[in-house]
Amino acid sequence: MTSVQRGERSGSSLEAVLLVVGVAALGFNLRGAITSLPPVYPELQDRLHLSSAAVSVLAATPVICFGIVSGFAAPLARRVGEERALLAALVMLAAGLVLRAVAPASLLFPGTVLAAGAIAVMNVLLSSLIKRRWPERAGFLIGLYITTLSAGAIAGSLLSVPVYQAGGRSIPLALGWVAVPAVIGVALWLPQVRGSGAAVAAATAAASGRDSRPAGGRRPLWRYALAWQVTLFMGVQSLLYYGSVSWLPTILRDRGVSAGAAGALLGVLGIGNLALALVTPVLAQRMRTQYALIIPIAIGIAAGTAGAVWAPVDTAVAWMLILGAAQNAALGLAIFFAMARAPDPATAASLSAMAQGAGYLLASAGPLEVGLLHSATGSWNAPVTVLLALTIVLLVAGLLAARPRTLPGVDD
Repeated sequence: MTSVQRGERSGSSLEAVLLVVGVAALGFNLRGAITSLPPVYPELQDRLHLSSAAVSVLAATPVICFGIVSGFAAPLARRVGEERALLAALVMLAAGLVLRAVAPASLLFPGTVLAAGAIAVMNVLLSSLIKRRWPERAGFLIGLYITTLSAGAIAGSLLSVPVYQAGGRSIPLALGWVAVPAVIGVALWLPQVRGSGAAVAAATAAASGRDSRPAGGRRPLWRYALAWQVTLFMGVQSLLYYGSVSWLPTILRDRGVSAGAAGALLGVLGIGNLALALVTPVLAQRMRTQYALIIPIAIGIAAGTAGAVWAPVDTAVAWMLILGAAQNAALGLAIFFAMARAPDPATAASLSAMAQGAGYLLASAGPLEVGLLHSATGSWNAPVTVLLALTIVLLVAGLLAARPRTLPGVDD
């Protein structure tokens, strides 16, 4: 092997390592800003004088932002490049988290909107970036970022109450500590931003496509049933996740669990997330169809939700583990479908934007439905029953999306 070949191989290996580190850093910041709030909802409501309706809106705000902002991610990437768009999103995330910590009374909602909008951009662009940068290891990279996403969610749910208490019942500290991982993420993603802006933008434009309409006058993606099946699966699994994660700490506290223990149980949910995070996308990539994954996932979500809410409290750890594992397996499949049902990065970016834009708008009904139905009935039974009924919709959408089909590509 010549010195030039050795240098090229070393450079390629270093690039792969930096990409893995960067994807992990992005993944870690995708949920902590959200899961850090529910454990301290009662404290926020008391200290900031928020009504129950305001807390319900706060719970739904991130998912609403995901739905609205997702459609702008691909155009932003075409203009500046995926790598630079992701860097800008990390900076925006850190800024939003700092803002809501500095002045929670006035900037809690604006800061959450800014942070959630940044996460929406990262949600959309990571799938197409992975398909473009390392398609042969796409299952591994998706699994990696779902795993680190789960780790960030665990940290958010476990640390908020201890930080609040250790900081002298400080709301700014409880809200602001999650900005630290975002700042670290900026530093770890910087190596991905290199080359001239024009070159990066040109490469990303080729990978991301012009819009949701394939080239050659083909129909837009929203005209294809398969695209809507992937979107419905993404939306319903997100609705079930955010509908439960936003309110489970409050439900558990209403059942007599302490604030710290409720936050810890949400952390247990995150540990369950880790159980199948890395495995599910890898298995899915090796399967021709994913039917064998869909059915146990739907059963796990239904059983875990029912058990966490209605089973004896001393069994809650087991039910939270089951629920977390099934929820994250569903998320891994949803992201995998957005990539696998597209034949190229261009279509993947468009399908991801559609699935997450429309899907998260649907998902925003989850936290609102749970919160408002509870306020109207004074009981958690009605909203949880609705969530359980929606697992049937998840099952049907998943079985349809699991079929071995692909959408028309840009170059078809």
